[in-house]
Amino acid sequence: MQSYTKYIFGTLTGMLMFLSCSKSVLNEQSPSVLTADLLFKTKAGFQNALNGLYSEVRRYRSGETYGSEDDIMNMQAVIGVDNGYGNWRDAIIDIFNYWGTYNLPNKPHTSEVWAWLYETINAANTIIGRSENTGIDWTPEDKATIVAGARLIRAWCYRHLTYLWGPVPLTLEESSGTNIRTDLTRTPVADIQTAMKQDLLYAEQNLPETSSDDAQLLKGTASHFLAELYLATKQYDSAKIEALKVTTDANYKLVTARYGVQKTSPGTPFTDMFLDGNSKRSEGNTEALWVIQSDINLPGGDGSTIMRRYWVNRYYSLSVKGTDGKAATPVLVSAANGGRGIGRLSPTKWAMTIYDANDDRGGDFAWRYYYLINNPASIPKGSKLGDTIYLDKSSTEKITNANWPSTRKWDYASPVDPTVDKSYNDQVFVRAGETYLLLAEADFRLNDLQGAADAINALRNRAHATPIIPSQVTLDFILDERSRELFSEEDRRYVLLRTGTWLTRTKLYNKVGGLTVAARDSLLPIPQDVIDANLTAVLPQNPGY
Repeated sequence: MQSYTKYIFGTLTGMLMFLSCSKSVLNEQSPSVLTADLLFKTKAGFQNALNGLYSEVRRYRSGETYGSEDDIMNMQAVIGVDNGYGNWRDAIIDIFNYWGTYNLPNKPHTSEVWAWLYETINAANTIIGRSENTGIDWTPEDKATIVAGARLIRAWCYRHLTYLWGPVPLTLEESSGTNIRTDLTRTPVADIQTAMKQDLLYAEQNLPETSSDDAQLLKGTASHFLAELYLATKQYDSAKIEALKVTTDANYKLVTARYGVQKTSPGTPFTDMFLDGNSKRSEGNTEALWVIQSDINLPGGDGSTIMRRYWVNRYYSLSVKGTDGKAATPVLVSAANGGRGIGRLSPTKWAMTIYDANDDRGGDFAWRYYYLINNPASIPKGSKLGDTIYLDKSSTEKITNANWPSTRKWDYASPVDPTVDKSYNDQVFVRAGETYLLLAEADFRLNDLQGAADAINALRNRAHATPIIPSQVTLDFILDERSRELFSEEDRRYVLLRTGTWLTRTKLYNKVGGLTVAARDSLLPIPQDVIDANLTAVLPQNPGY
């Protein structure tokens, strides 16, 4: 039964453990004596629970084990696709590079992702269900806002589950030690999407348009996910209506001018959004719909992500031959180089070749195409400090390649020690730039090519890319534009699955994972320990496993 509790829904005890990682809960009594009955009596208690839920969401960009420095939780959504592959060999990355016998029901990563999503759902269900208790010290408005946040996150979790596994068990009530089920069935995706829509509509109605609290979920976030959901259910008119709620709202306007911490230094409006100190709305990022909050040295938990660790390449291991034929390692870890990365995730060659020459999103402020020699102890013969080392972006992607460009979106270095593995910068999670591309897709499906071109050009103009004309709009162009705009931000696998293009485009553009990927891999296997724990009913496995 322990396995079942861990891998199906999690428990209230697990939720309270994560509450100890939230900022607000630190002002309450010790987590060691925090119980549900004490927590869910006041607005502050419910807010602490919601903060704990935010902490669970942050795990999507952290290690699969809470606070770990390895095995990033979102790997399955960003590699094994047309624009991303695994630049390393390990048990998890191999799944999405080699598929076949590497992608099986007994893989721990699959179980961990499943468990995390259901733990998060159960935490949300607990907040939602206990909000109906009597005698809580809060106003109806307080209740509606907090419940709206929990319902948005619950819908967000089922979004992941349905794209990764298809039909999954749907539970909308708190699971505790007294009501654990062993007779679960797989709910049709259409029914789960209906529940998601109800959650998102409630969130849209009850979340604020803006807030002085950078952690607060916003109305525009709900509208964004509704637009995406309506695209998935082929309700294109509704998708357009929801996307327009964001793209026509001045509160969510695109960043089109330099701002923030490096405003007077060389850069671009597009790349300003990803600089440490620029991601939050209070810092000038009007485009932000959802920002992950992180803090260094957070008592009671770990407020970090490992996006930089996984996406920045291993430039400190670059071996460069001098004129004497001897190799040197001339680049040291530094803040100027983005901090310490280990290069586990990388762009495919195709992903770097689809930009106009003048497109800011493909330029030197967005990508690391070269490094400067900064290691006086290891200078190649014939070189000097400050010389440029250009990376190889012309060959085909391959495994364990430190000489390969990487995105600069997740650059971060600790001000105390730039070699620290974890990142403590706030990060854009969802932004209006993506909503413009949802609008473009809705317009395309409605045969409004002018509207689609206008939405796309809002982004291309910001990036100084050549505007397009309506006749250039195709589904493939929209997907290409999403990669140009959202590389490593979006859940690329989900977008391609939703548009029915995942297998074709992965085979075409991914020269590692595309060689062995098959149709059965469009859904991951249901974790075997979940199937085994469902003792009194059969939980069917996905086809091909």
